[in-house]
Amino acid sequence: MFAHLAGLYKSNMKQKLAVIALGGNALLRDTETGTIEEQERNTTDTLENLVHLLTDGYDLVITHGNGPQVGNILMRNDAGETLYNISPMPLDICVADSQGGIGYMIERMMRNVLNKHGIDKNIVSVMSMVTVDHKDEAFQNPTKRIGKTYSEADANLLNKQKGWQFKPSPKHQGAWRRVVPSPEPIDILNKEIIGKMVREGNIVITAGGGGIPVYLDNEKNVRTVDAVIDKDMTSALLASTIHADEFYILTDVPFIYKDFGLPSQEKLEFLDYADTLEYLKAGTFGEGSMAPKIRACLNFIENGGQKSVITEATKLEDKSYGSKITMYYDNQKLAQ
Repeated sequence: MFAHLAGLYKSNMKQKLAVIALGGNALLRDTETGTIEEQERNTTDTLENLVHLLTDGYDLVITHGNGPQVGNILMRNDAGETLYNISPMPLDICVADSQGGIGYMIERMMRNVLNKHGIDKNIVSVMSMVTVDHKDEAFQNPTKRIGKTYSEADANLLNKQKGWQFKPSPKHQGAWRRVVPSPEPIDILNKEIIGKMVREGNIVITAGGGGIPVYLDNEKNVRTVDAVIDKDMTSALLASTIHADEFYILTDVPFIYKDFGLPSQEKLEFLDYADTLEYLKAGTFGEGSMAPKIRACLNFIENGGQKSVITEATKLEDKSYGSKITMYYDNQKLAQ
């Protein structure tokens, strides 16, 4: 995958470039209601853990999820239509809405974090449209969970009333979440400007929520689709496109685990591409949780990336934490 990216944005600069994909818990915890105060506090705590990368000489691109936020936007859509006869907005507009709001929040919090540490860097939030195949099989099998959890009874009612589709939540027993199509990302329309800005030393916030899903018609006009692209897959595509050296996925666990949640649970700290691919094929990682993240990391490595890391945000600075994936297993090199 991403083979068409070869040759783009190779740089002779010694400065390392990392793409950091912030997981949903980086902005909003499962136990929280989603107030702006909660999200700003969580965002600040997460961004504090990126400072050491800047002081170590990295250029940074920050991407982020939007699952809870876009779900809430859709609920406000529904309430506005029901209570005030306000025309609801389509899903692509809701994704764009979440990109703007979350991007602004991350940028403002990052400016405050840099100010605290005496770091002078420009920060910019960039809206991003990501092309997909509008005939992708994903449109026939929605899998991307968005929004809040519902009881089975409420999920069934909403399915009848609105045609929404639901799947069980892997993190909450007996709970259900709305699912929408999640097609594969093909290209990022403003990749050139993103690559240029980060190579000039700016911190770039982009590809929020996996990007706004669009496709190009036969005349190369941009058309919209109702979908949410997996943010880790888009982040990996972006990292490959701009030839990042390293790709980080920050989630709610400090390691990848084999047999997660079972008595035989085992942390996987150092992995090479071939072994990780075998684990993935064997179903070692849950499709509703870790498997898509592993797949994104492998896509980055197979397209020339040096290292992928999956870890918990607060452990990012501690090199004894985090699962590191490279093309070939090399403990000594990874420990550096």
